[in-house]
Order: sequence, then C-alpha cells, then structure tokens
Amino acid sequence: MNALTRLFTASAVRWFALLFLCSAYLQGGFNKATDFASAIAEMNHFGLSPAAPMAVAVIVFELGAALMILTGFYRWLGALGLAGFTLMATFVANRFWEIPMPDRFMVANAFFEHWGLVGGFLLVAWHDLRERSHD
Repeated sequence: MNALTRLFTASAVRWFALLFLCSAYLQGGFNKATDFASAIAEMNHFGLSPAAPMAVAVIVFELGAALMILTGFYRWLGALGLAGFTLMATFVANRFWEIPMPDRFMVANAFFEHWGLVGGFLLVAWHDLRERSHD
C-alpha cells in the first residue's frame, strides 16, 4: 500500500469527509437554535406552518442526523434522512424555474449542488449498509 492510499484510507480522513458533508446541517441547526426568531421567519418565508414547531423539528433533525453520521450510530439512517430532507428542501427553496434571469443561474446552481449533497448522503448510507452486511 502506497503512502497516498494509506493517507486517504485513514479513519481520520473519513471522519473529516463526513464532517464536511454534514457541515451545512450542523451550522444550520446551530444557527437556528441560537436565533430561533430567524428560524421561525425562515419557516414562514417558505410557507411552512406551524412555524415554531417546524423550526424545532428542523433543528432537532439537522443536528441529530448529522451527529448520527459522525458518531456512526445508525449512520445509514442519518444519511438517508439527510438525503430525503435535502431533496425536499431543494424543491421548496430552490425553485429556479420560477425565477427570472439573471437570478435564475444562482438558484439553479444551488438546486444542483443540493443534488450533489443528496448523492453524497446516499453513498454514505450505501457504504455503511455494505460494511454492516459484511460484518
């Protein structure tokens, strides 16, 4: 095994990759928890009601699922949850086809970047379930 392979197969690299993948959800959950009024405003902006319970649910879900992934506790379930959450949120928040040019470009980029996150979480779930089936 060469040095590059040893480096990129190290458990620390895997953990940091998972941390980076979860970073938006950790940051989002933390920010919503520390500025609950803004979390409620965000729910209202996207037409989600009742806003306060929805904000609490999103905070708990974002932080909880990210921690499941980082700790390995039902990692596959946390990853599938964040994949589904991200997919739904993408269609709520990034409806680029409804936005006039030139703003459409930026929102379309965000839409497809979120699809990349969905794919990343599906890969995390796939790898975790595959590892569990081989144990």
